[in-house]
Amino acid sequence: MTDGWDWPLVGEQVRQARLSLGMSQQDLATTVGLDRTMLAKVEAGSRRLDGLELARLSRALRVSMEYLIQPRPPVLSRRAAPLTEETDTEAARSSERLEIALVEWLRNVQQLVDLGVLQTRPLLRYPHAVTSEADAREAARWLRQQFGLGDEPIDSLMDVGERAGQWILVTDLPGDGASLVDSDLAVGVVSTTGDPGRRRATAAHELGHLIIGDEYSTDLGVSASRADREAAIDAFAAELLLPAQSIAAAAGEPASRDRIVAYAARYRTSWLLALRQAEQAGAIDAATRKAWSQARPTHAEFMEALGWVPQPDLESVRVPPSYAHAVMEAWRTNRITRTRAIELMHGQIADADLPEDDDLEIAP
Repeated sequence: MTDGWDWPLVGEQVRQARLSLGMSQQDLATTVGLDRTMLAKVEAGSRRLDGLELARLSRALRVSMEYLIQPRPPVLSRRAAPLTEETDTEAARSSERLEIALVEWLRNVQQLVDLGVLQTRPLLRYPHAVTSEADAREAARWLRQQFGLGDEPIDSLMDVGERAGQWILVTDLPGDGASLVDSDLAVGVVSTTGDPGRRRATAAHELGHLIIGDEYSTDLGVSASRADREAAIDAFAAELLLPAQSIAAAAGEPASRDRIVAYAARYRTSWLLALRQAEQAGAIDAATRKAWSQARPTHAEFMEALGWVPQPDLESVRVPPSYAHAVMEAWRTNRITRTRAIELMHGQIADADLPEDDDLEIAP
């Protein structure tokens, strides 16, 4: 069964996953019952593994067996050099774990599509070239227009992503987020570790990679540096979350700090993003933005502004609703096992949440 596998690829995937967890070769070897020298040969691609050994490695590394034996998709929005002992930092580990989660998530979605229980949506792409932050802001306004959002707050970034063709997974892994497009499937992962505003900004940023285009295929990616490209995507995210026009429309009111606090609360953005958009709208100047950015609003200030603080988004709901429905449909019709259904839900449900098989009416 394992004779035709690419063993150097398997070895590299094992090494990357091990380093992302901060494990030494000795740590991993002890955990899976291998001699350290044998594990070194596995990572070098010179020793094959049997099915049992591979299963033990996947459990210890917290990845699927499929992840270890299949190459990663070629296009990632946050492509980075492979993690090595020399580049092993906490930030690099976090980035690698997010990339692993992204690849696994892509394959989860693909499995449901292949089973015929999940329908893909056409990927939404901005039809014009984006070569500047101004262009990126225009792309965000275009997206809002496509979905009839006007200048109103967006309730769920997960829903907007799904409508654009991007399936978002929320994960407890450290970091911010990542996304990729593989053929006709677009997926993204967003970490819950940031505050609500940062989490939504991350989701909007990863959506920007889809709408504007990935770094390997757009005018923006070809002509701009990575820093300029990410700045443009950030401008897209800011305009999508809190349109500058919504602030400019109220320009007759005093541009007080309290008013900007109210915008941050109503649109559920970070304080810094709200200030940035206020400056973009001409409601405050650069000096005011810098001064006000030094002291972030307190819980009491948010309560005084609107009576509520920015509410969590992309936290309790881990997978898109239509994806969750597809998982349950696949389980009810015996296309996946109970265990696999729970895995595919990524913590959204536990075993106790599923009814017993005897309670189901399974279609023939």
